[in-house]
Amino acid sequence: MNMTLVRFALITLIIICLVSCHYQKVASIDKLNIVPFEYKALTSDKNIRGSVLIYDLNKDKYYSNDFNWAKIGRIPASTYKIPHSLIALELGIVEYSDSLLKWNGESRYLQIWEQDLTFKQAFTYSCVPCYQEIAHKVGVERMNNYIEKLNFGQMDIGSDNIDNFWLVGNSKISQFEAIDFLKRLYLSELPISKRTEQIFKELIIVKQTDELLDDYTLRAKTGLSVSNKSYNGWYIGYIETPSNVYFFATNISPTKKYDKSFNDKRKNITIRALRQLGLDTIK
Repeated sequence: MNMTLVRFALITLIIICLVSCHYQKVASIDKLNIVPFEYKALTSDKNIRGSVLIYDLNKDKYYSNDFNWAKIGRIPASTYKIPHSLIALELGIVEYSDSLLKWNGESRYLQIWEQDLTFKQAFTYSCVPCYQEIAHKVGVERMNNYIEKLNFGQMDIGSDNIDNFWLVGNSKISQFEAIDFLKRLYLSELPISKRTEQIFKELIIVKQTDELLDDYTLRAKTGLSVSNKSYNGWYIGYIETPSNVYFFATNISPTKKYDKSFNDKRKNITIRALRQLGLDTIK
């Protein structure tokens, strides 16, 4: 057979496979066990729009007020600190949750960042300069390699944006993809060491109770991006109870001018949605 024809046939086959895989991935979302629900906290607040996506592990069901919104990829903002932290621990750039990240004395956007911070504090306070320093230590090649292995959305990483690709630009992840990542983290299916997993699962804890009628562990991370004065907010994570695990990914935008109350709404509407679905003890 003519070699030109062979090459053409191979290229055509590769393109067909890539397109097929893409459409299978998109179509698979529509085949999921999804249950629309009227979410009162969003429909009653005219100052925000967006989607709360919740996944019930035991029932294998997704709940949302807007599945179409939940399918759209958006810049991850500080939710990227989840894979970012895993990569830092895997590479030994940071060794423990209490490892100290030294402040160089330069002025920072938030006063709370202007101090030496433990790794856990840097994660909790979303210290952008701390994670920018880590990003430079990881480097473009290793960052791309790890993101490909971890499969966290579609990150656009290059030498010109290594310290802000998760904040501005073309990087994106959807709410469905965020929950898929969190599920793999919870189920120990990510290609990371047990040591990294154990340290990080402690690092990401927001609240943990052991009361008889109020027993749960909440692991979560916020995110906030600004593009052309347009704000977008994230709150992703999961809640473990003695009998089940609930994963959530909330993404909202203000319909009017941004104000600081928007930051709290990311969390508040998520908790209210979980309560609406029956988790009455979550606070």
